[in-house]
Amino acid sequence: MDKPLKIIISGGGTGGHIFPAVSIANAIMAKHPDAQILFVGAKGRMEMQRVPQAGYKIEGLPVRGLIRPLYSPKNIGVAIDYLRSKHLAKKIVRTFKPQVAVGVGGYASAAALKAAESLGVPCLIQEQNSYAGKTNKMLGDKAKKICVAYDGMERFFPADKIVKTGNPVRQNVVNATITKEAARQQFGLDPNKKTILLVGGSLGARTINESMKQHLDMVRDSDVQFIWQTGKYYNAEMNEAVKQFGELPNLKVLDFITDMGAAYKAADLVISRAGASSISEFCLIGKAVILVPSPNVAEDHQTKNAMALVNKDAAIYVKDAEAPDTLLKKALDTVADDAKLAQLSENIKKLGFKNSADIIADEVIKLAATKA
Repeated sequence: MDKPLKIIISGGGTGGHIFPAVSIANAIMAKHPDAQILFVGAKGRMEMQRVPQAGYKIEGLPVRGLIRPLYSPKNIGVAIDYLRSKHLAKKIVRTFKPQVAVGVGGYASAAALKAAESLGVPCLIQEQNSYAGKTNKMLGDKAKKICVAYDGMERFFPADKIVKTGNPVRQNVVNATITKEAARQQFGLDPNKKTILLVGGSLGARTINESMKQHLDMVRDSDVQFIWQTGKYYNAEMNEAVKQFGELPNLKVLDFITDMGAAYKAADLVISRAGASSISEFCLIGKAVILVPSPNVAEDHQTKNAMALVNKDAAIYVKDAEAPDTLLKKALDTVADDAKLAQLSENIKKLGFKNSADIIADEVIKLAATKA
């Protein structure tokens, strides 16, 4: 390729969109160190901080999600912002002149990829979930390639465009070399005791937090250790509940865990929401997991993600509404069953895709060659 490789990557809103996007960018840069990559995100969303922290430039669009109910008058402003965003995205595409635009889902990718496609730039989309998101379904007909992580995605996209790649994950999670014992000590815990990790995403999960808060007596009475990531929204409330309950030396409460590789290493069992990126990480590291899908997501896609594993005996499912009553007991029973932990670990590892970011990067580079 004579011209320098120029790629736009758009999407975000959550870590589940941002981490794969950055992984794809890193894989492209590893193959083409002189490549120029520009991210396009939504103003005020997480990507506007996380992408620059990863070393990439990002442009922000004033795009927002639709407000429920859909007939709300406020959606007039949302529609106006979308049209403004598409106009701004066209200016960005004309100025930057990319050979390919990549969409990973989220508000911004609709405007950015529609703009790129209208200007003749070939588009690739990456769908992380087993049930395609609205943005990607809208973009699927015009996209040249569609990278997916689950079987059966021809329900949503033209079969001849689909490439099964898996989801890119955070390399510091997959490549963590710390031992289980050292990881537990890093969190101030006993290196030899069974450990359960609870995570609800960077913002936290109310149900998972309540499942712990309501049963601190079970935590105290168990011979198990807990690492509890509450999320920043709930941290003060949960810390206060623990303070009121009394000393719990087998419980480590954190608002956010920076070194997730060490946290996963420390854990015999993880309790988590069923976001696509998290599931992909569990598959690659072979981690036994109880999934509590969020009911507050489009098309209930987290339950569909979870059931794709549960149906292969690769994870345990607890319904969100039932979790406060049943989750902690289920976790304690599971972590005490070494045979069950081994079976879950073995089965989930069979579902992992290695080198997903590299495979997607190769597809992007092939598309760029056709544009050149």
